[in-house]
Amino acid sequence: MSSFRQRRHDRTSSPTPDRDITADDHRRPRLVSILSTEHVVKRGRRRWTWLIFTVGCVVGIALAAFFADRHDMIPFTALSDLADVQLENLKQILPAGLVNDAKDLSSPERDVVDYDSFSVGLRLRSEGVRAHHPVIMIPGVITTQLESWGTDASSRPYFRKRLWGSWQMMRALLLNPANWKRHIMLDKRTGLDPAGSGIKLRAAQGFDATDFFVTGYWLWNKIVENLATIGYDPTNSFTASYDWRLAYANLEVRDQFFTRLQVHIETVTRISGAKAVLVSHSMGSQVLFYFMHWVEAAADQGGGGGGGGPRWVERHVDSWINISGSLLGALKGLPAVLSGEMKDTAQLNAFAVYGLDKFLSRAERAEIFRSMPGISSLLPKGGNAVWGNATWAPDDRPAQAVSFGPFINFQDDPPTTDDHHDRRHTADHKNLTVDESMAYLMEHTEDWYQDQVRGNYSHGVAHSRQEVDDNERDPRKWINPLETRLPYAPSLKIYCFYGVGKPTERAYFYRDTHDPASTLNVTIDTALSVADIDHGVVMGEGDGTVSLLSAGYMCARGWKIKRYNPAGAKVVLFEMPHEPTRFNPRGGPNTGDHVDILGRQSLNDLICRIAAGKGDAIQDHIVSPIVEYSSKVKINDDDDEEDEDVDEAVVGVVSSLVPP
Repeated sequence: MSSFRQRRHDRTSSPTPDRDITADDHRRPRLVSILSTEHVVKRGRRRWTWLIFTVGCVVGIALAAFFADRHDMIPFTALSDLADVQLENLKQILPAGLVNDAKDLSSPERDVVDYDSFSVGLRLRSEGVRAHHPVIMIPGVITTQLESWGTDASSRPYFRKRLWGSWQMMRALLLNPANWKRHIMLDKRTGLDPAGSGIKLRAAQGFDATDFFVTGYWLWNKIVENLATIGYDPTNSFTASYDWRLAYANLEVRDQFFTRLQVHIETVTRISGAKAVLVSHSMGSQVLFYFMHWVEAAADQGGGGGGGGPRWVERHVDSWINISGSLLGALKGLPAVLSGEMKDTAQLNAFAVYGLDKFLSRAERAEIFRSMPGISSLLPKGGNAVWGNATWAPDDRPAQAVSFGPFINFQDDPPTTDDHHDRRHTADHKNLTVDESMAYLMEHTEDWYQDQVRGNYSHGVAHSRQEVDDNERDPRKWINPLETRLPYAPSLKIYCFYGVGKPTERAYFYRDTHDPASTLNVTIDTALSVADIDHGVVMGEGDGTVSLLSAGYMCARGWKIKRYNPAGAKVVLFEMPHEPTRFNPRGGPNTGDHVDILGRQSLNDLICRIAAGKGDAIQDHIVSPIVEYSSKVKINDDDDEEDEDVDEAVVGVVSSLVPP
């Protein structure tokens, strides 16, 4: 910055001559040609035009980045990866002074972003902490890069290039959005590769598949750095990347993902002589919960299984580290498939929305999301029992303007702080709870989408041990911890780590579109901003992506109910307040953001200790009202069930004693 100020001072303190004056100038005729002047003007105009064009491209790229569900800054030097785009190199187009100033400005940012590189691992190593358990990492939704392996004409330009999670994705989206859309979508009927198209996208493999989303935007990189510092490498750690677009059953059908994961865990535990530590993030926690059912199910069971038997997890898994797990879904998944929207699109201004729609309209975004059955695994689970009814929700706060119970709201007049729960809705719609919103989604989507959701997932609650036992034979239930149980593994330890204190989507206000050109009949009412409503989105508690109830209920109460945790596996709940560092684009070492938490120092410390076999000292650390909220959820525990059984037995005995 000092050099920038100095240059500004030099430019303004004294006039700048048209050209430098040297001793030779006095011997040369001072001729100024009209032609050369016009040439300079035209050249200046061309540079100005290129500057405007380049800035427009950068803005377009930023808008396209909404798919990553992030809008954080990326270091300026990361733009060098765009050099293969059919434009001049940005550094050649922009004025040299501006390029140098940008580098000066980005240098301290890079220093801040790299605040904890290796530092956690180095400190732990000095304390004698060393690698012990094999570590397997299961990433979350959209954080695994997808690369093209198709060889047909439309796919050849993308061969071995990453069409998700790289600057190549941005390039493809900018230059040929229709072809990018064809490649990223799955077959609507089968949920597999598009039939007869030759298109074949597969999850990239290795650590670099999940280290960064794009250059400069780290994901798992810091965890890998710190694990490596205490002795981990590819022989005792592994990233189980997967195609997050697929329904979980199809992960095995197409890619044999669960078979490969089972074989890898069995191999590393046999070689090391120690059980594995499984680390999952976000949707990866749902994938891992499904795997624990699949691996113990018989191979000839409906839907197939790993055939590992009822004690496989007990024999092979020491700990499950559940980071920001969307165990009961992510509420933002429903508006994404209903209308192609979420908070990130709702809060864009009109100009940005126009630019975004130039790439992909709302209808196109909804179509893409619906064609990816894996996205729909994030639809909310537990229904009204967890998320509330028409007038109330377990996580309602005192004196808040609107209840979280009605999940999708339609109304004529904006609410005020005096309206509280008394809302007016349109004649065509009524306010919808989560159960009703799920039914509304099924009524207003295509039959192929309904078949994918109903054929792969379940979103209810099992209120008895018998229901839980019956559900173990239904693969559609394996994703839902409220309908199935943890494996019978008494020595298994579960660590729930997630951020709290960041406003998170909790409910929505919709309106009719009245747009004959659109196939979508409703849209988020972005004009509504009052009280807790931000551009039609009602904000609640969570980590910015996953609601507090989804991340915390099973850890705070659900797995303390015996029918969901029959072996009494130890569950530790450790919440991390969102305390971002000012001016740090990723939040700094104490962030609680859903993605940025992967770089949090205290989280990295805990992961390394557990991997080293020193996690027994970790205790509950609860700073949110999750225990209070969980106690209000309408799911009975086993004592209530036993009381009902006793009451029925007493009634039966009394009835038998009463004369007819």
